[in-house]
Amino acid sequence: MDRDFARPSRCGFTLIELLVVIAIIAILIALLLPAVQQAREAARRSSCKNNLMQLSLALLNFDMQYEHLPSGTINEAGPIRTEPIGNHASWIVNILPHIDQAVAFQQYDSSVGVYDPKNAKVRAITISVLNCPSSPAPSVSTTAGGALVGQTTYAGCYHDSEVPIDVNNNGVLFLNSKIRFEDVTDGVSNTIFIGEKFADATSLGWMSGTRATLRNTSSINLNRPAQFGGPPPIPVTPAEGEPGQAQNPLLQVGGFGSYHVGGCHFALGDGSVRFISGNITAAVLMQLGNRADGQLMGEF
Repeated sequence: MDRDFARPSRCGFTLIELLVVIAIIAILIALLLPAVQQAREAARRSSCKNNLMQLSLALLNFDMQYEHLPSGTINEAGPIRTEPIGNHASWIVNILPHIDQAVAFQQYDSSVGVYDPKNAKVRAITISVLNCPSSPAPSVSTTAGGALVGQTTYAGCYHDSEVPIDVNNNGVLFLNSKIRFEDVTDGVSNTIFIGEKFADATSLGWMSGTRATLRNTSSINLNRPAQFGGPPPIPVTPAEGEPGQAQNPLLQVGGFGSYHVGGCHFALGDGSVRFISGNITAAVLMQLGNRADGQLMGEF
């Protein structure tokens, strides 16, 4: 007797259908990933801008208390060399109470230099407001001498071109400077006070008033470093206006730089923060770094 046996029905995907679904998911991920990355970078860029606003506000609060801006760096004499010798207390040290770091300021021993072992504990502190979230560099590094140092990706403007850090610079934060707002005759809204810079594995940290915390407006470097070591010293423009490098590498400072695409954040003297395009003309950028050149400001 013949019997018809019905095959049981099976629900599921065929291999081809499964591959099609996987391909569709992969395409969707590929389409969405750039948008997610852009959103994350937008958030980091906003946080970076907020950091600069806080640092700018700290400078303003310092000025209200002492009737002048903090010194860019404190030392017996100049020019300032990029080596751990001397006092070298940076402008950041003096605004610590104004960025919610009063305890660190109290522990800082101003009777000795920032490289003295007495200041080793404070020097190793990491301060979130001092670092751009887009930076891939660690917030603490180790010097050639084995000391731990907290880093920063922000620097004060000491001059409009590549010259050593000294007492006669034309920016607002330089050697033993005590600039008052009335000294900024070009207008505080037309003068850079602070800007972004690349992290540097050889940096002496946020306490050091060297190229670690001071830069000039000779250039905006947008060539993102491949690693924490960062780029070599940035090609600069000497005071005479001719392209070149400082003859003594220990006196070379360099310009500003950014991890953001297309430009760099700068805090102006009026407390505002501007994202300035890397395509800005060299002449206008130099004007922004000079507190009293008496020239009409172009667009930026």
